Amino acid sequence: MATVEKGVGLAEAAFEDHFETLYGVAYRVAFRLLGRRELAQDAAQEALTRTFARWRQVARHPDPTAWVAKVAANLAIDVWRRRSSQPVSREAEAAPGPERLVELRADLHGALARLPRRQREVIVLRFLADLPEREVAAALGCSPGAAKQHASRALAALRAHMHDDSTEVLADV
Repeated sequence: MATVEKGVGLAEAAFEDHFETLYGVAYRVAFRLLGRRELAQDAAQEALTRTFARWRQVARHPDPTAWVAKVAANLAIDVWRRRSSQPVSREAEAAPGPERLVELRADLHGALARLPRRQREVIVLRFLADLPEREVAAALGCSPGAAKQHASRALAALRAHMHDDSTEVLADV
């Protein structure tokens, strides 16, 4: 019994050592997808809760940071879907700046949803989680060249699916 408790304690300590980095990645991904600090914090917290619950498996993953980024992206997309099905308040409609950002994010979500799974994963890890190409390739179990090819095709597809001015404005967000 003491061995099990010691193993759990070591796992918790290892998770605590990585917490700040993993939370930063989860928050960054969620914020870039949701655009609201409080929603991004909630999604990041949920991503880290799920990470902690599965820490023994996640710690053995080729790149735990990439795993957390994917979980955070999926949670943020779920939040966005739930929120987009709700009616928009009059206050939100009156504010042109945020309304445009919501419209652009909706355009991005729609375009991301059209991508094949592997291309979507590369975009999330490379551009939303800011992972280097080498780490993206390792996380997805492919060569760096394959990751670059998926990214190139995904970016071309995103440009084709999104409105003309969306890609320029979102680059600044």
